[in-house]
Amino acid sequence: MERLQKVLAAAGLGSRRKCEQLILAGRISVNGTVVTELGTKVNPQSDAIEIDGRPILSEKKVYVMFHKPKGVITSLSDPKGRQTVKDYLTGIRERVFPVGRLDYDSEGLLLLTNDGELANRLMHPKFGVPKTYLATVRGVPDGRKLDRLAAGIRLEDGMTQPAEVEYEDVSPDMKSAVIRITIHEGRNRQVRRMFEAIGHPVERLKRIGYGPLKLERLPRGKTRYLSAEEVEELKRSAGEAGKSQNRET
Repeated sequence: MERLQKVLAAAGLGSRRKCEQLILAGRISVNGTVVTELGTKVNPQSDAIEIDGRPILSEKKVYVMFHKPKGVITSLSDPKGRQTVKDYLTGIRERVFPVGRLDYDSEGLLLLTNDGELANRLMHPKFGVPKTYLATVRGVPDGRKLDRLAAGIRLEDGMTQPAEVEYEDVSPDMKSAVIRITIHEGRNRQVRRMFEAIGHPVERLKRIGYGPLKLERLPRGKTRYLSAEEVEELKRSAGEAGKSQNRET
């Protein structure tokens, strides 16, 4: 017996939190009875589980890397009609959803999957999966300021965890610098707020790493499936044992 929201997430209906919302909204039924209580346990092998009257199907788990361009919403829809990541998924047959968020004004590595259990682990602060960025900032922060970021800096929502911070490049006119920073949290606009706190606003932000994954040469606006080896490394980084069901496509 497993919790209903876990079964729904494993069937590719979204993250664990999204599946909890589906249950609370009365959209899920088990053996013909609508279930609205979180924590309900079901047998995925024998119980008839439906969403909006349609049986859920256990989908093949897939894992996709996307090089998100600046000016694209990390969502599958947008009421304002702006570009979303879904506009770039024309070659992806499976229904996938973004793992976490990447700001509208930021670019770089975004992971998409239909593996709700892994997505939940990757986003959970308990596991501290590292995320690496190249931040082009105004001016050149001195070493003491970078040390503050590395040790943890106070933001309006509390102290940040220790980070890895180092110079990547400095412009000849000393008007800007590129700083490589790796954080282990996922607060809203965290990297931008960290640099604002030391007086060096971010002018460009690009995520180049997520856990063991590296963006490398994937062109902007393109996607690719992760290899089985990459999926295994990703699961290990999130503390998840077991062999991947993914196969490179």
